[in-house]
Amino acid sequence: MGSTGEFGRRDLIKRAAALGLIAVPSMGVLSACASGGGSDDNKVDKGTKSEKNPLAVNESAPLDVVIFDGGFGQQYAKDAEAEYKAAYPKAEVKHAATQEIQTQLQPRFNGGTPPDLIDNSGAKQMDMGTLVGKKQLTDLNALLDAPSIDDPSKKVRDTLRPGVVEMGRFEGQETWILYYAYTVYGVWYSKTALEKLDAQYPETWDEMLAVCEKAKKKGIAGWTYPGKFPYYLPFSLYPFIAKIGGREVIDRIDNLEPNAWKDPAVKAAFEAYYELYKKGYILQGTPGLTHIESQTAWNQGKALFIPNGSWVENESKKTTPADFKMAVGAPSSLDAKRDKMPFGTIWASGGEPFIVPKNAKNPQGGMELLRIMLGKKSSQNFIKQVSSLTSLNGGTEGLTLPPGLSSSQEALAKAGENVVNPRIQDWYVALQKEKIGVAALGEMMAGRMTPDETIAKIQKFADGVRADDSIKKYRHK
Repeated sequence: MGSTGEFGRRDLIKRAAALGLIAVPSMGVLSACASGGGSDDNKVDKGTKSEKNPLAVNESAPLDVVIFDGGFGQQYAKDAEAEYKAAYPKAEVKHAATQEIQTQLQPRFNGGTPPDLIDNSGAKQMDMGTLVGKKQLTDLNALLDAPSIDDPSKKVRDTLRPGVVEMGRFEGQETWILYYAYTVYGVWYSKTALEKLDAQYPETWDEMLAVCEKAKKKGIAGWTYPGKFPYYLPFSLYPFIAKIGGREVIDRIDNLEPNAWKDPAVKAAFEAYYELYKKGYILQGTPGLTHIESQTAWNQGKALFIPNGSWVENESKKTTPADFKMAVGAPSSLDAKRDKMPFGTIWASGGEPFIVPKNAKNPQGGMELLRIMLGKKSSQNFIKQVSSLTSLNGGTEGLTLPPGLSSSQEALAKAGENVVNPRIQDWYVALQKEKIGVAALGEMMAGRMTPDETIAKIQKFADGVRADDSIKKYRHK
């Protein structure tokens, strides 16, 4: 991860292997979408292929773009569209933004008139597995094999961070998704808040409990989280499990293997988190908070730690104090001598999935906009606007990074090859969010279930998915 200037080629290869990626993500919450097939009758004619127009974009054809208006906003996309308009001045660019991706776009897919490019993100994104299964997406290998905007001697695929292309595949070599952002997950905190307590980020769980106790005595909670969306908890809990028991524990969970959730590492991690509740270290009222409300409480100094992803710096910027010094920490060591992975082990992976529908009128235009977005100019614009890395391998040179993003870079450097990427949230979205998150972890952290009861319930949920022949299964290879 990071630019080639930050890490050597050997490190990048190691990091790609460390991700443990296989080519089968299935993103989305809802499974209904579209029928298969489609024809080319509604497509615009291709343009003339040239050095400046390698994808043969029709220079006068309209371009229809829909962006998820969430933590990253939509201005970065509008700016890239302006670059597209400058390159193809005869083209009309239609821009729309929504948080209701599936609700707004399913009728267009069903009617055979989808947009040309979609940022398919958010809680109401379309289910990727269904879109691929119904043959509703364009293979993006043409984009990946096109020359980079910045260096025509390089293919786009050769400019991306390790693992990004693989995440966009399912079972073959077709690439259906381009993950534009690059997310670092973990335990987020304020360096200023810890400094006021005369404390450092806790590298062991005993230190974590001690810091939380110190804060409690001053009327500050140790932790908060989005209680209404408790599937945020795994952003720090899953790499904690991997750290304790090794990445193979997470792989078995992803693979839906029998009794995977009964691994001792899972029990140890759950009991540690449950102790936060038992000792009164969770901010009062947290089970009723949304992600925005929990982030605001954290920004206000009501709690020290929050599990989140690197989009939080931009999403919470309106309430973040100027001297907050936002940072991300890797999971603390439960037992430094016995844990299978070292302190610094962290979860990082591609995020913000972009797709080009198969029935789009102007698929070449959709891919060309992505090619522009993956150039250094657009990538740096994204970084500056939303405090997040992109999938472009590099692009941070010459930039003064905000505190959270700078911390993300440092966390990736410290992790080295100890980067994990749990896939259950991609492959089995309903299982991860509704069942593991809301019906199990949320109940445990609210004190309504014990760790043993939570593990038994989650294992039953996983067994149910494994036995359901209507759900396509994926495995690490």
